[in-house]
Amino acid sequence: TVSPTDIKRIPTVGGEADIAQYLQVLPGVVSTGDQGGQVVIRGGTPVQTKFMLDGITIYNPFHSIGLFSVFETDIIKNVDVYTGGFPSEYGGRISAVVDVTTKDGNRKKVSGKVGASPFMAHALLEIPVVKLREDRKTSASLILNTKISYLDRTSKVMYPYADKNGLPYNFYDVYGKFSLNAGKGNKFSITGFNYIDNTNFAQARYRWNTFGVGANFLAVPKNSNLYFNTHVSYSQYKMRLTEPDLGERSTSIGGYNIGMDFV
Repeated sequence: TVSPTDIKRIPTVGGEADIAQYLQVLPGVVSTGDQGGQVVIRGGTPVQTKFMLDGITIYNPFHSIGLFSVFETDIIKNVDVYTGGFPSEYGGRISAVVDVTTKDGNRKKVSGKVGASPFMAHALLEIPVVKLREDRKTSASLILNTKISYLDRTSKVMYPYADKNGLPYNFYDVYGKFSLNAGKGNKFSITGFNYIDNTNFAQARYRWNTFGVGANFLAVPKNSNLYFNTHVSYSQYKMRLTEPDLGERSTSIGGYNIGMDFV
């Protein structure tokens, strides 16, 4: 189990704490590729590792720059990394599982955070839709996060020896989560995100688009020793390649997840 505090303790490129760089210090984890961004866990190929965000499958969790993932550290509650022996609820992969859970928004007051580095800028906003009070059982919150990369512009100054036109990588992330607490353990949340990457070479242009939405309902019936958690989600990953002579081609993968856990 990895916490945001653990992630922020690791020295990182550009001062941006990221789970993509933290994973490389764990036993049995190796990062590969010219730019990183491909994780090999205990010898398994990168596609044999399952990445999840609040129960939603993430088909490509890394940005084109390779040093950063789609997971914003400021919204992470905890990360469970299974390098072997993971339970059957994580079916569909045979190497490892990285399960990321995000926190709820602030239910008492409006708060936020803004940050910037030579590679990117990000902003976080937390809104109490229904404020938490002692005389009220119900409370609700909204958390919004956005992140944008401008390496394609700053690299002209920082890395002029690489390319006078700058490095052709940029990305844009949007994330939102609404949470409703109805007292005595009853909770409903809905999460949505869209992660977009653009890579513009002279010979070709790539565009990666990751989209997902999911809902989770935890219910504890009154006067019962039973509680159950229902979840439903959909996610899609699409890549487009445009070349001057061949036009545009695309490929995609997507899927639904529906399930219920009860105790």
